[in-house]
Amino acid sequence: MNAISISSTEAARHLGDYLARVKHKGERFIVTKNDQPIAELSPAKGASRVTWGELKAIFGSKPIDPKFADDLERVNSADQPEGNPWD
Repeated sequence: MNAISISSTEAARHLGDYLARVKHKGERFIVTKNDQPIAELSPAKGASRVTWGELKAIFGSKPIDPKFADDLERVNSADQPEGNPWD
């Protein structure tokens, strides 16, 4: 994937958005100052992404737990919001 050039001002104003795009989409950005490249935002070495096909293969090879739905139901029914402490 080609890197997208962004100014340092743009990077500072929207850093969270750019980091999310790096993390979730694997995008790369070259940060410039006065039209000169000064830094690169890109996925960290060792950060990996799994495709849906790979995920399906991983979970498809595992045995089905017939009690899983019951476990989810028990967790959901136990998950109640805390009461108002000022009541």
